[in-house]
Amino acid sequence: MADTKRSLQTILRQLYFGDTVGSRAFRYALLLFDLVTIGYFIVSSMIDKDRIHHELDYAIAAVLALDYVARLIAERRRTKYLFSFTSLADLVVIVSLVAPAFFENFAFLRVVRMLRLMRSYHLLKELRQASKWFRRNEEIFQSGINLIVFIFVVTALVFVVENDRNANINNYLDALYFTVTTLTTTGFGDITMTDSVGRLMTVVIMIFGVALFLRLVQTIFRPAKVNLSCPDCGLNRHDPDAVHCKHCGRVLNIPTEGTWD
Repeated sequence: MADTKRSLQTILRQLYFGDTVGSRAFRYALLLFDLVTIGYFIVSSMIDKDRIHHELDYAIAAVLALDYVARLIAERRRTKYLFSFTSLADLVVIVSLVAPAFFENFAFLRVVRMLRLMRSYHLLKELRQASKWFRRNEEIFQSGINLIVFIFVVTALVFVVENDRNANINNYLDALYFTVTTLTTTGFGDITMTDSVGRLMTVVIMIFGVALFLRLVQTIFRPAKVNLSCPDCGLNRHDPDAVHCKHCGRVLNIPTEGTWD
């Protein structure tokens, strides 16, 4: 029995943390599954507005529960994992898929399905190793992903909170339209918040949204830099062809492949 348990742990650790082609394919499949569940959330908000059918919710919850248990078995420090953000988010997602069938007051928990995209951040290390283009544009990529996750989460929140309060928000696309027009400060005015909660939420969207947009634009148009910490002063961003640290003058040895095309 103990040997079987150790063998299962070895297999799962290889799948979740290994560097083989099979383990990477497995993790990419998990990412694809996350994206599919997000797509399902968007579509279901339009074709099943009253949330009558929950069969697919149960199926997704079962897959997520298996993934959660498998990841728990694979972890070396299980107590730390149990109280990590990823673990708690997964538990809330599973509850959000099952609870609305019995307690409609828990419908707001569906919002955290979008947070499963955060798990895809674990693929950054693999992408750095696999793609030279990604290494050069990682900061732009991360800023873009942060913005996309923010838009998805806020849109879901707007939809769940305002669906029964605002006659102009009838599905996820309506909520997405309102979120994007608010984030970009376009504000066409065809969809407005009429309740105090909605207006407060709009203020929060504008404050955080503008900050994220500015960060993304700054990242895109700022000259390319490489991350290398200077041993003397600690400056960790330098020009790709820098020979000396601009802050303290220390000679730098920046790894390069000889081309920056």
